[in-house]
Amino acid sequence: MSRYFDLMQQLEMSQGSSSDRTVASAPVVLNTTGSEGGSLDWAGEEALKLVQRIFLLQTKEAPHVVVFAGIDHGNGCSRICRAVAEALAKNAAGSVCLVEANFRSPGMPALFGTTNHHGLTDALLHQGPIRSFTKPTSNDRLWLLSAGTLAADSPTLLSSGHLKTRLAELRAEFDFVIIDAPPLTRYADAIALGQLADGLVLILEADSTRKKAALMAAANLRSSNIQILGAVLNKRTFPIPEKIYSRL
Repeated sequence: MSRYFDLMQQLEMSQGSSSDRTVASAPVVLNTTGSEGGSLDWAGEEALKLVQRIFLLQTKEAPHVVVFAGIDHGNGCSRICRAVAEALAKNAAGSVCLVEANFRSPGMPALFGTTNHHGLTDALLHQGPIRSFTKPTSNDRLWLLSAGTLAADSPTLLSSGHLKTRLAELRAEFDFVIIDAPPLTRYADAIALGQLADGLVLILEADSTRKKAALMAAANLRSSNIQILGAVLNKRTFPIPEKIYSRL
């Protein structure tokens, strides 16, 4: 327990202490347990904590476009993105778009029981309103922009000028945009996405994420002028006392 609590504290301190910071600066430890990226059973209570801390602040500076990225592959980022997007759609006024920008190992359509046809890659390659590339979900305020048609060179699209244009369209079309990105230690995709967003949430995995890797990822984000809005400790099997929650 202490090893990960210490790590979360260091991530918090690494964000600096700017007096004009108006969004949640402390990492958020979520009660995500299980062996498959965290069971969605925790979504109602724990995902709502993250939504309240980051998106529902009573301030004009609360973020509206946020990237979620794991430190390593298999940290459960996609499932957490889905849970957060669903909690946000249920508890916030306005529309939500969940964007699958992980072209390396897409899996979001399977979580929603839909197809990957006509998604983000198609929007980056073709003309048309951005909403025409999205898919409705069971919640009429939540839309999914899946990865879309993939090819070997699809990841290069995330460094194209079209990405900036399409994200600007998403920002204008939807009240909130949640972006599922590839892991930080393997690819630069999350950096490119984070520079166009309002901030990034780190996903760490208990008993797997290395402290050095997490701190290096945080340093890379800082050097790229990307704000770390919070951190999620996933797949934990130990209890986190309420006293610690109150300090985060």
